[in-house]
Amino acid sequence: MGTAQTPTQQQVELVIGGMTCASCAARIEKKLNKLDGVTATVNYATEKARVEVTGDVSPEDLIATVEQAGYTATVPAPPKPEATVPAEEDPAAALRTRLLVSLVLSVPVIVLAMIPALQFTNWQWLSLTLAAPVVVWGALPFHRAAWTNLRHATATMDTLISMGTL
Repeated sequence: MGTAQTPTQQQVELVIGGMTCASCAARIEKKLNKLDGVTATVNYATEKARVEVTGDVSPEDLIATVEQAGYTATVPAPPKPEATVPAEEDPAAALRTRLLVSLVLSVPVIVLAMIPALQFTNWQWLSLTLAAPVVVWGALPFHRAAWTNLRHATATMDTLISMGTL
């Protein structure tokens, strides 16, 4: 009497990078679920994918599938003891700087455009000079995401924001 082999089932968690909206999470989930024996759920808020694998799909195959979709994926490292974890930088610091610089450059543009008494000869050139860094540098994360999506023949909210600012 032969023994029937049951397929091995494992659960893999992936840390996903590069997602900028819920449609990104849906796209990754769809790509992963197309693999044979894979059931995946992707959470945009936690930037993680929980994948149940039945069969011989390796974590490297899962990571390659996510990367083919235009995102990054890694298997999370085991947690370190609290005493050896160095103090991390504020992840929002770069975004806060981008926001504050864009705000400082945008306010004069708005004031000049809205108050005719402050408009001087060729004031539009000053407005253009102040607005250009906001459009290019301030919206750079949106432009990068739109370019990534364009290379994969998709459009997301980032594409809309990038086109709107340009």
